[in-house]
Amino acid sequence: MSASETPFEVQAEWVHVKFTEKSAFKDVYGFAGNQGVVNLEGVRYVPKDRPSGTLLIYMHPASTLQLLPMPRAMAGLGVHVLCAGSRYARNDTALIMENVVVDLGAYVRHAREVWGYRKIVIGGWSGGGSLALYYQQQAEQPSVTHTPAGDSCNILSSNLLPADAFIFQAAHISRAVLLADWIDPSVLDEENPDLRDPGLDLYHPDLRPPYAPEFLLRYRAAQLARVRRRTAWVKDTLARLRARGGLEMERGFVTHRTMAEPRFLDASIDPNDRPVGTCFMGHPETVNTGPVGSARYSTLRSWLSQWSLDDTRANGEICANGISVPMLAIEHSADDAVPQPHTRRIFAACSSADKTMVCLQGANHYFVGQPELLALAGQTCLDWMRERRLID
Repeated sequence: MSASETPFEVQAEWVHVKFTEKSAFKDVYGFAGNQGVVNLEGVRYVPKDRPSGTLLIYMHPASTLQLLPMPRAMAGLGVHVLCAGSRYARNDTALIMENVVVDLGAYVRHAREVWGYRKIVIGGWSGGGSLALYYQQQAEQPSVTHTPAGDSCNILSSNLLPADAFIFQAAHISRAVLLADWIDPSVLDEENPDLRDPGLDLYHPDLRPPYAPEFLLRYRAAQLARVRRRTAWVKDTLARLRARGGLEMERGFVTHRTMAEPRFLDASIDPNDRPVGTCFMGHPETVNTGPVGSARYSTLRSWLSQWSLDDTRANGEICANGISVPMLAIEHSADDAVPQPHTRRIFAACSSADKTMVCLQGANHYFVGQPELLALAGQTCLDWMRERRLID
């Protein structure tokens, strides 16, 4: 279907996938992981009167994607689309990436064995990019038996079914890499976020962009040092809980000030078309000090699985090196969330013989106010899938 044709009418249907799983303790509030059963919810978009043997699956570790523009746009082009929610939908506090890989595997198996789709394409949008890569790596070359905290996981026993291709769009390398780039290195006391080093406080009135190369080197080193101090505390706390041998098995904690990314204030750093002085969540300083931010609330195990740069296995660059299926990488040149180098780094790391990279000039992260670029993105994905006979 060309861009000039009338789009398909789209029907939405609620999806429920469940499977049994044993766990040492419950880490998800409510019914999502209750009584030895994991319950997953999603939304499938089906173009009316348009049967297909191919399903495009979008999944984010902690968000539900049915309200984002891309899945609906793809369905309007005649593609069957599943927006899959993990057991941690809308709350990443206790998120374990290994469990999300298992959740995605349950959807892929349901799509093939229950719905009868012959081909599966995974759409890795934003935080779903590293998840898609981690899943495909483990589906092609299963190896992970334990989480970074040392707990057993079900990746091997789930017999993950590989996707036939994947699309990496407006996506970052990993949550851990983002945190290392975004965390505020001026915090001197994790229990008192008002105690800060003014020389590293990006929002101090004496610090103005553009930032000198020497400052950025010191700043990035301090960011990495803070992340690693936090990780060391997490590991020590977890070890102490285990050594006690009691019933306290996990602990939640707060990490203040995690949005202090120089790129958002200085357009000369990894330049592209992004707006300066803002980010996808609003004003960076407001996000930095507010209650909603990356890694703001976490459990010990979750920190190691998704936020620790040295421990997470959901590193897109590493995982991309272990996949073989066709990949389409799409960079948004005005992305106000994903740093400019990330898409190219993933593309370079990908070991697929068939890989394509496209840059959508002027596109912001969510296509806000950009219906023409949304349409172009959809057509780009559709054409790429058709060229590889991934879709009828």
